[in-house]
Amino acid sequence: MANRKYHHSKALNALGLFVLAMLMQRGGATEFEVGGSNGWTVPTDSKALSLNQWASTKRFQIGDTLLFVYQPGQDSVLHVNKDAYANCSTASFITRFTDGRSSFKFNESGPYYFISGIEENCHKNEKMKVIVMADRSKTNQTSLASPPSPSTGITPSVAPTGQESPSPPPPPNGNGASFKVMGAMVSIGGFLLGSPLLFLL
Repeated sequence: MANRKYHHSKALNALGLFVLAMLMQRGGATEFEVGGSNGWTVPTDSKALSLNQWASTKRFQIGDTLLFVYQPGQDSVLHVNKDAYANCSTASFITRFTDGRSSFKFNESGPYYFISGIEENCHKNEKMKVIVMADRSKTNQTSLASPPSPSTGITPSVAPTGQESPSPPPPPNGNGASFKVMGAMVSIGGFLLGSPLLFLL
């Protein structure tokens, strides 16, 4: 009996750690200091990464934040659209930052474009394109929750003369997907927690 309680306690601890790890993974937003130690500036060292090269080495997700560090009064940051980015147009922008330590949070996936508020600096490559990845977990949850669509293009077979046609299979009910999800959760839970907990249920 004591051994059984030990396995039950161990399984619950494992489940708790697993849930905590999942919550930390989903809630763990990251702050990226743009350009690393060089900051938001005109690239001067030919051996240093450009701002776009720096951005390409990172994996940006929804909820992450960019921190632009620069000299206030001598530079600024403009969040712009694709055309303004390509042409270094400072005339129109979505958001303008001038405080020298500016934060920008990603609220959705897709491309984001930033240029220096000084047009000459932008032409000298003080500009950056960032791609924020889509939230795969929401896509997977949607696909799991949706019932399978009926297949098309299948011709029913005709029974030979004198024999009854086989009755068509019953249409799938709306609970098929939820049974699959439950089955997957039980399988994962059994794998992670071990069989002793399953015997206790």
